[in-house]
Amino acid sequence: MIDLQSLLHIPAGRLDEINKLIEADAAGIIRKLVDVVNRYGTVEEINRKARERSKLDYQMARLKEFGSPHVVDLEWLIKERDAGAFISIPDYRRKVLGDKADSMKFADDTAVTLEISALQYFPWIIEEAKQAIDRKELMPGRFIRVRNMKEQEADHDILAVSAAMNIVGASRVETLDNKGTDGSNIHLGGPATITGYFGGVGQPNDHPYLWADELLHFYTEYGVNQVLNINAGTILTGFLLRRMGIDIEFKISVYMGIDNPFSMLWTLMMARLFATDDGQTPLIGFNLSNSVNNETIEQGAVLRKALGFEDRVRFEHHIFETYKSIVIQPYDRRAELLELAEKVPNISAKHEGGEIEVEQKREHPSDILEYFLPRADIESSGLMPALLRNYLDKHDSVNNTARALTEKGLSVVAAWNLHKGVPGK
Repeated sequence: MIDLQSLLHIPAGRLDEINKLIEADAAGIIRKLVDVVNRYGTVEEINRKARERSKLDYQMARLKEFGSPHVVDLEWLIKERDAGAFISIPDYRRKVLGDKADSMKFADDTAVTLEISALQYFPWIIEEAKQAIDRKELMPGRFIRVRNMKEQEADHDILAVSAAMNIVGASRVETLDNKGTDGSNIHLGGPATITGYFGGVGQPNDHPYLWADELLHFYTEYGVNQVLNINAGTILTGFLLRRMGIDIEFKISVYMGIDNPFSMLWTLMMARLFATDDGQTPLIGFNLSNSVNNETIEQGAVLRKALGFEDRVRFEHHIFETYKSIVIQPYDRRAELLELAEKVPNISAKHEGGEIEVEQKREHPSDILEYFLPRADIESSGLMPALLRNYLDKHDSVNNTARALTEKGLSVVAAWNLHKGVPGK
């Protein structure tokens, strides 16, 4: 009998063919990407600019230069951090478990990152921090942003959030404006053309170059090095940029639809193929499809480890979603997370919505379509207080998950500059 698995072996010579294809670049697509990079300087200059502009001192100086009202809030945040106003991880465990926390051994090797989405406006993190101090709660260790980049650049929100991330100790992802919802497919509109989006939306034609150009702009101007990625073409573009030596990172969006072990394997193989010589990849995380189950993630973890990416590539799993416009409700994956976190390391628990029973009673429940509203429209319609309330509901949900994990002896990664004793920080 033929061993079918043995037929899947890829001859080593195939790699030579790929290298020759890239080097010859008969279609001219690589050269065009290189031209985009060259507009920003050498690789060394690009990375140097990004490093300088990702520093807190630089960010604060620019905000002061612009006369930003956010400076006062950032200075308050620094003061509270330095004063130890936020609860430590050992004290948080005692708050949840009482004295037995001191004798328990927590599973730090599978610590779950607390993640919230989406932090649209800088003042929200200040309100969140005030609540965390008052109630002795945990601040997330990871923040996702989906606000229009040009808009937040114009009102300096991007600088203020960057500074806040440096202060609290957290990672964050920005969503570039060159994406599938930007009108890139000129033939698609609203509901009347909805079926056209089934595989037809994304970043067609020259959009990978526009995506790379926008990424390099925000990387060199603001030190933003981690962005969302939703398209196979821009995923490859990101791999190529990192292979060139540019220290950018990306996470794959839920909109990419990675929902089975084969799609995970395909992406991880590409990450390994284009990893830098020291084994690094720009792929920092998978925001897996809402339809994945624990078995899928466990299988993916085996593949991830085999390719050497267990510590590098995070599985970002939706625990709650916005109440409207994305999934059938009720959607609550917390119980599954508690099982998964015992086995699989490097997971983040993403909270995009509040608790179901809370959302049901809100006059204005969370809605993912509101991520794309211009700020002027939000303010003119008086929506900002409701959106802040939605965000704080998500914060509450983050803390409910943190409590549930702690009760089970599982560890969490919260904002590590605020909460002393965060595992691995």
